[in-house]
Amino acid sequence: MAELAALEDPKARAVNERHGDDHGVNLGRLRALAKRLKTQQDLACELWDTDDTAARLLALLVCRPKAFERDRLDAMVREARTPKVHDWLVNYVVKKNPHAEELRVAWSADPDPVVASAGWALTTERVARKPEGLDLPGLLDVIEADMKDAPDRLQWAMNHCLARIGIDHPEHRTRAIAIGERLEVLKDYPTSPGCTSPFAPVWITEMVRRQR
Repeated sequence: MAELAALEDPKARAVNERHGDDHGVNLGRLRALAKRLKTQQDLACELWDTDDTAARLLALLVCRPKAFERDRLDAMVREARTPKVHDWLVNYVVKKNPHAEELRVAWSADPDPVVASAGWALTTERVARKPEGLDLPGLLDVIEADMKDAPDRLQWAMNHCLARIGIDHPEHRTRAIAIGERLEVLKDYPTSPGCTSPFAPVWITEMVRRQR
């Protein structure tokens, strides 16, 4: 904890706080620290329990993803207060855990929109990598009905799923683009030069162009 405190940078904190993250540690330095520590599951659990954002990010880098029980991951996703911790928990840990599919189904139906966004993130992973058994038309039905009025983080996750369906599944591409155009979610999202807009019709079209 003392070493993390020594890495605190006010400029990094100011940038991170604009994105809802309450820590001031440069992520490159955090990764370098994790590389030195290597995998330490017990330390990771202790770091997580501090409720400190930088410590939790470090915990997610040094933990053993497959070592967590289902209920522990369910508790962690509800405790993950900040967007970066939530994102790393889902992408670096839950996706590699044997309970990922069970949690995907449970979280997608959770009344907490942040927890539900984790379920949608796991669904997006399956859309891209292992779509067998997924009801893609059914997912599009839910997105069409619910995405427009969903809270920000849930909306973002649903939009990502919409884009992935359009990019990876040509048979659903026309409908995915049409849903995006009709709902206009993230249509005016500020996008830096050289970056692809998260507006689904633009995102799908650009990624398909690159694949070709």
